[in-house]
Amino acid sequence: MSSDFAIKVENLSKCYHIYDKPYDRLLQMLTKGRSKRFREFWALKDVSFEVKKGETVGIVGRNGSGKSTLLQMICGTLNPTSGSLQTNGRIAALLELGSGFNPEFTGRENVYLNASILGLSKEQIDDERFDQIAAFADIGDFIEQPIKTYSSGMVVRLAFAVIAHVDADILVIDEALSVGDAFFTQKCMRFLHKFMKTGTILFVSHDTGAVVNLCSKALLLSQGQVAKIGSPKEVCELYLSSLYQAKQEVNGTKSKNTAVPVASEAALTGYDFRKSLINSSTLRNDIEIFRFDPDRSDFGTGNATILSARLFAPDGREISWVVGGEDIILEIRCLANKEILRPIIGFQIKDRLGQVIFADNTFVTYQFDPVRVNKGDEMTAKFEFRFPVLPSGDYSLSPAIAEGTQENHIQHHWIHDALMIRVHSSSVCMGLVGLPMKNIRLEIIPQ
Repeated sequence: MSSDFAIKVENLSKCYHIYDKPYDRLLQMLTKGRSKRFREFWALKDVSFEVKKGETVGIVGRNGSGKSTLLQMICGTLNPTSGSLQTNGRIAALLELGSGFNPEFTGRENVYLNASILGLSKEQIDDERFDQIAAFADIGDFIEQPIKTYSSGMVVRLAFAVIAHVDADILVIDEALSVGDAFFTQKCMRFLHKFMKTGTILFVSHDTGAVVNLCSKALLLSQGQVAKIGSPKEVCELYLSSLYQAKQEVNGTKSKNTAVPVASEAALTGYDFRKSLINSSTLRNDIEIFRFDPDRSDFGTGNATILSARLFAPDGREISWVVGGEDIILEIRCLANKEILRPIIGFQIKDRLGQVIFADNTFVTYQFDPVRVNKGDEMTAKFEFRFPVLPSGDYSLSPAIAEGTQENHIQHHWIHDALMIRVHSSSVCMGLVGLPMKNIRLEIIPQ
């Protein structure tokens, strides 16, 4: 093929027949389809998208949205009911934990088995390839033990090591990086960043930070259909909104607008600002804070409303300019539209790609002493901290108010990118944040 696409999906659908009782399946076979004794379940319905060569595309969606079904059809382990699917290049996939491994075989035997399925000859595997796979997996003598004796992390290590060394053109990865330890995850990420320079990746994950960090484009699946295709930041924000809305009872109040904003130059212009006296520091990290915009895209039950988010100097002056490394106070003011027990007010600060730089909330303060807020009451949360040193660029602050606990809560109001932040100058050479350096010296010791 000479086309520039790696994966092309057109009107792809997959239907399963659901039988209420086991003998209904037998009766369906005996009647040769003259009677219908099943219900149709469409795991995928008219899905269309294209992945070009060299792209890294993320797929997000709730459990049951059709992600695994789609990946299985792309990898050829499942046939579609209708539609067409084309792939261009060798595909290496890391799908369900341990898929493709025989639990009775040793790790070594499974390496040869999987590599041969992916198109490598025994000679190619013997030619230093096996040693590289074993070194990447780093499971020691367990390479000679049956897979059934492995932990889940060891299975992922070996599976990822195989697909990393079979010269694939397309990698399909389904939630694999959520199992191993931090060191192995970092090793996998380094490999993926290197592979992205020449290959194509289809990356499925519930970790929106990983999707934003890795992918050039993203796709949101919902109930077997494509809900949105766009930038990772757009798609992940819409996924986050739909996830919270699906998990919580709205109690008769419709959730607010879920359109996804894109932080751009246009969103940052048109504001007046003033420099405060806090900008007298000699640190090279000048940060402009724009006005709170309550009309940005938001979601939630509507049982509470975020009224404002503002920054103050320690002496109480509201500021629109700050220097990284200086103490500030972030104030988030909210209104209770209904009675709320255990309110949690928090915020996230994200970079232009939607990666969360840092975040916090009030839950830790009141987790053992719940606060009840009556309808019509206002709440003010204040966060006192040293503003981080940030690389130059655009950032945003998203405030939120929820009810419940850290692990189980209902989102009442979340505003995407409500407060825009622009770093005009910075001493940060690389990384997401910098340290507030007081001095940097280079000393030469003569020989």
